[in-house]
Amino acid sequence: MYLVEVDEDIYVLDAGLMYPENEMLGIDIVIPDISYLEQNKDRVVGIFLTHGHEDHIGALSYILRVLQVPVYGTKLTLALAQAKLKENEFKGKAQLIEIQAETHLEFESARVSFFRTTHSIPDSVGISIHTSEGAIVYTGDFKFDQAASSLYKADIGKMARIGEEGVLCLLSDSTEAEKPGYTKSEAIVLKELITIFEQAQGRIIAATFASDLVRMQHIFDAAAKTGRKVAVAGKSLKKVYQIALSLNYLQVDEDMIITLSEISSYDDQQVVVMTTGSQGEPIEVLQKMAKQSHRHINIKKGDTVLIAASVVPGTELFISKTVDMLYRAGAHVISGKGTFNTSSHGSQEELKFMINMMNPKFFMPVHGEYRMLKAHAKVAAECGVEKSNIFIPDKGESFEYKNGMFRTAGKVTAGNVLIDGSGVGDVGNIVLRDRKLLSQDGILLVVVTLNKKEKKIAAGPEIITRGFVYVRESEQLLIDASQLVKEVVEKKLAESSFDWSSIKQDMRDHLYQFLYDQTKRRPMILPILMEA
Repeated sequence: MYLVEVDEDIYVLDAGLMYPENEMLGIDIVIPDISYLEQNKDRVVGIFLTHGHEDHIGALSYILRVLQVPVYGTKLTLALAQAKLKENEFKGKAQLIEIQAETHLEFESARVSFFRTTHSIPDSVGISIHTSEGAIVYTGDFKFDQAASSLYKADIGKMARIGEEGVLCLLSDSTEAEKPGYTKSEAIVLKELITIFEQAQGRIIAATFASDLVRMQHIFDAAAKTGRKVAVAGKSLKKVYQIALSLNYLQVDEDMIITLSEISSYDDQQVVVMTTGSQGEPIEVLQKMAKQSHRHINIKKGDTVLIAASVVPGTELFISKTVDMLYRAGAHVISGKGTFNTSSHGSQEELKFMINMMNPKFFMPVHGEYRMLKAHAKVAAECGVEKSNIFIPDKGESFEYKNGMFRTAGKVTAGNVLIDGSGVGDVGNIVLRDRKLLSQDGILLVVVTLNKKEKKIAAGPEIITRGFVYVRESEQLLIDASQLVKEVVEKKLAESSFDWSSIKQDMRDHLYQFLYDQTKRRPMILPILMEA
């Protein structure tokens, strides 16, 4: 999510989510902190969407609960956004306004126009905010593919015209900024897929991201070319497939579509199963198939598994283990960028092409990890953008253009809001730290009942443990721990004055040291005192 402020108006560019990193235990999704927008909600003129991937539309249902503002997007983008709002049980009334690449929107402070871009989903656009000082252009996700079909073709002429009119600042996609050359054309990918389909002897299991419509189209095309039927598995994949089909963003002969229950009626070499997981991510569902625990279809000897999805950073080990499991189940696995996969983002030469067309006065690499932004900044400098005019933004950092000068202007509240179940933002670093501790060394509860009047232990200590030690094999350890707690509590009760919090703290401190000395582990210790 990026904000552009022109005079008193705020333009919100995209409203995406991200999936949790490994250390975010139990977290479902992560959305941006919109505290600054809440404080300035009367200034927000709208949310402008570039395309329908979840990292660009997934936070809408949470944001629209706070901001009652119009949302602008193309037909497919809004259809996917509407489905996401329904999935997240959004109760409000969303004002979704459809735009085309030719649309011009007039606001008090600026004019907003759009231009078609090539990405892995149709109806992708870049956004241009035309101000009195020049245009602020946000590319969204893009690449250039000279063999792209009409649904995916970029409007290069319009981009060039925007550049000729004058671009004040370009915010450009940096995902593949480290990769030299050009991104492989989708036309080559289709040819490679058809070859794989022709050579496969048994069933083909094709795993893809639910919203990767260009790959979905390739799988249908390759299946049609080789006389195979296609079964679509996975709730999120079916949802996107049905939306795209109803809006004519997928070209599919409906006679080739079969249900999962019909697979057994066809020979293995006549079947393709296209699948994805619960959140549109394909790898987890392949593990279930390999373990023979999927509800509808499981891997068998002779299957060819195509992992038609690029690797998400941080999931390399998970994918490697999944591939190993698939081989053990008898499948032949084809995956990786060197085969039939390609990126949906432009490589360095395409990034240079965008910069040269826009010819911006100032440049800001966006959408990527810091090393990618850094690589993109280097590419921009090679294209002639002055190094002093290149700014790498940090989260929450704001930049101001005033009196011909572009400079940093402090920071606004920004960061991540963690979503766990129905809770929004109620899980923070302390809760995550506790979850990490619990996952590492478990928990130990110590329950003691006190007779406060007689200043003695009425019952206990009783020790309950989970995830720390196996009780049957550690009986002596727990007996010794219980005896230690008893001595600590009796010593405190013998004092002239005491409070319950100090007893708990002493129990925790002594037990913590004892257990570490005995096991070299640090379980979470929860002392519980009750009064008889």
